[in-house]
Amino acid sequence: MKLVRYGNPGKEKPGLIDAQGVLRDLSSVVPDIGAAQLSEAALKKLAKIKTDKLPAVKGKPRMGCPVAQVGKFIAIGLNYSDHAAEAGMPIPKEPIVFMKATTCIQGPNDEVMLPKNSVKSDWEVELGIVIGTKAQYVSQKDALNFVAGYALVNDVSEREYQLERGPQWDKGKGCDTFGPIGPWLVTKEDVPNVQKLGMWLDLNGQRVQTGNTKTMIFGVAKIVSYVSQFMTLMPGDVITTGTPPGVGMGMKPPRFLKKGDVMTLGIEGLGEQRQVVRTYKKA
Repeated sequence: MKLVRYGNPGKEKPGLIDAQGVLRDLSSVVPDIGAAQLSEAALKKLAKIKTDKLPAVKGKPRMGCPVAQVGKFIAIGLNYSDHAAEAGMPIPKEPIVFMKATTCIQGPNDEVMLPKNSVKSDWEVELGIVIGTKAQYVSQKDALNFVAGYALVNDVSEREYQLERGPQWDKGKGCDTFGPIGPWLVTKEDVPNVQKLGMWLDLNGQRVQTGNTKTMIFGVAKIVSYVSQFMTLMPGDVITTGTPPGVGMGMKPPRFLKKGDVMTLGIEGLGEQRQVVRTYKKA
């Protein structure tokens, strides 16, 4: 099942993509796609709906983040060994955990704005985990039971802020517009092997990232279990899980985003995103 939220920013409506690829309105069934709609019971109820009875949405409306009111936006760093190598950093012995500000979350095709004085903004195609059930100290064996589904994420990053202005990564990761999520949330039963998904990112039509979730250092189950040892995961929380090689920081010479650049990215089964890069303007 592919769940979406569509419409103008702040006024998104719940929807789903049916088997024929048609966007259907879910407003008569649920008020939104948020924490209350992500439990196993709630998702099973939604899955029983006869989608052809739902109103088809005309046109091509804007897609928003497929999860409403994300409580925590957690990220895992250096989770692909070849990306760690291009960054010149050692392979981590434990997952590197940091936070992206929830204010950076936006729709999958909304513009990405370069922060004021940014000179090293970068791209990162990533698999996002959406939590469906409250998780505390869960085992790796049981971890996937707490997952509602998965979504495509672009973990946009300002490398100077991240790496050159103190030891904490957060301020280079949470700038406005640095968290495009979507276009949809794919429930876990429709992702038969989350550790075997192809992923890619193009910059101005040139392929710069090619990878597969099978090369993650720490897999999805390990990440959910690990993070739950340090904080309670709540329904609607999103964990973005690291990127394969091909980021601008690792190029020789390094290449960073500039006004007018276009990022296009995707993950097998999870859809595609497209963002045009703009200079900063106050929301």
